[in-house]
Amino acid sequence: MLIKSLLLPPRTNLPQSAMAEYQRIHPVSVESPPPSAPSVLSPVFSSREKQAPPQRTLPAAPLPPPRRRRSCCCRCMCWTLLVLVVLVVAVAATAGILYLVFDPKLPKYSVDRLRISNFTIGPNSTITATFNVTVTARNPNKRIGIYYGDGSHLSSWYNGEQLCAGSFPAFYQGHRNTTVLNVLLTGETQMGSELVSELLQQQQSGMIPLAVRGNVPVRVKFGRLRLRRTTFKVRCALVVNSLTTSSDVSIRSNRCRFRLKF
Repeated sequence: MLIKSLLLPPRTNLPQSAMAEYQRIHPVSVESPPPSAPSVLSPVFSSREKQAPPQRTLPAAPLPPPRRRRSCCCRCMCWTLLVLVVLVVAVAATAGILYLVFDPKLPKYSVDRLRISNFTIGPNSTITATFNVTVTARNPNKRIGIYYGDGSHLSSWYNGEQLCAGSFPAFYQGHRNTTVLNVLLTGETQMGSELVSELLQQQQSGMIPLAVRGNVPVRVKFGRLRLRRTTFKVRCALVVNSLTTSSDVSIRSNRCRFRLKF
């Protein structure tokens, strides 16, 4: 009503033509409803929306603890590798110092004499042999001694067949020492008829190949230091003229090889 009163001209005694002109300039819609009053609930809803409680936020998941076990394992591995490297370097340095100080050289061996005490061929190609072998052992080292222990084995072979065997005596060989040893070898073996025929033919020609093999347990002495027990392996290839007891045996070829077995 207030708005309509403002829009309508005041009730004055205006002529009809002036009134029509005023309504033409300021039209008024009589049919338009009056503006509705503001809703009373709107401020209530707005206040409720403003005062709505905040949404609950879930607490953040705790971070996993650091992997200390893995780091400990890595540290242990690193320390182990470091200790191994230090040990290898220490052993290599010690070996180098010992090599420079003692100047080690390999011992030398040779079969200088072979005496046949018995060599018979029985029935069924059974061979009984008794050899007396003279072995020369040379130690060329200035500061290294060699202990030859018990449990050695020395044998004589023909074409892959063992003829007789014995043992190397136990003794100590000092610095720059040459020792001559007599070793008794005895044995009995059965060979094939073809192998016996080949042996008799070679005996007639005066060229019989033999092999002498030796495995000797030893301990090497560096000054006052004794190393752990090891094995000397000696392999000698011989060529003799005869295997009879009636004549002297001549060694026509003698080649020996030596190596260590730890």
